[in-house]
Amino acid sequence: MGIKKYNPTTPGLRGMTGSTFEEITTDSPEKSLTVTVKKHAGRNVRGKITVRHRGGGTRLRYRIIDFKRDKDGIPATVKTIEYDPGRSANIALVFYADGEKRYIIAPDKLKVGDKVVSGPGSDIVTGNALPLQNIPVGTIIHNIEMKPGKGAQMARSAGAHAQLMAKEGNYAQVKLPSGEVRMVRIECKATIGTVGNSDHGNIKIGKAGRKRHMGIRPTVRGSVMNPNDHPHGGGEGKTGIGRVGPVTPWGKPALGYKTRKKNKPSNKYIVKRRNQK
Repeated sequence: MGIKKYNPTTPGLRGMTGSTFEEITTDSPEKSLTVTVKKHAGRNVRGKITVRHRGGGTRLRYRIIDFKRDKDGIPATVKTIEYDPGRSANIALVFYADGEKRYIIAPDKLKVGDKVVSGPGSDIVTGNALPLQNIPVGTIIHNIEMKPGKGAQMARSAGAHAQLMAKEGNYAQVKLPSGEVRMVRIECKATIGTVGNSDHGNIKIGKAGRKRHMGIRPTVRGSVMNPNDHPHGGGEGKTGIGRVGPVTPWGKPALGYKTRKKNKPSNKYIVKRRNQK
């Protein structure tokens, strides 16, 4: 999908870019595969803000995506490529031979009329979903399960892809988009190819109002707050934060501080960390 520039008729449009949506074939979703979404503005069940800077935003309907790809051996035809307001990747509406309709994450270069199928006997073709044990080593994949049958959880965003590095025993080694190499059960399914809409990361928001449409509220720097609001606050004029390193509003180290638990059970599945040289 290409990137378009806007004429700077207003200061907000200067430098702003957006998608051309040339791959999108329809702007009306399949109503049977959508549900309403209730906004919570970052608040938990007690009404307390647990995620800051959330609120407002355009109303949208959530598209139900088939992350399990569990209709093995039944071919499906791609009918439309659609925009999904709830994710960075585009989605594809597929019609199965038995009449069922489902949404899947649209891989790169998947077009209307293409056939996709899932299951161990499927061909190594973009859009097909297979268990890792049936995928050749070195293949580019996305939509990877972490537990067999649970549904894809890794490499799902726009332009993301992973690579199958090796297979040994009951586990396969997968190199994730972050650079981490992780062991995954060979029974877990993955989809062949790269997630589409790879230009999503090159879009410049351009103006604050566009971010508000996404449901993101303004973020204020801690250094311009008062001392009772943030550890960085206070001082006369522009001053430093007065600490060795930056911290969160609650005094916890930020920017580079490792938050992953050292005794987390899934650590044994990580062969190489993402920040390891």
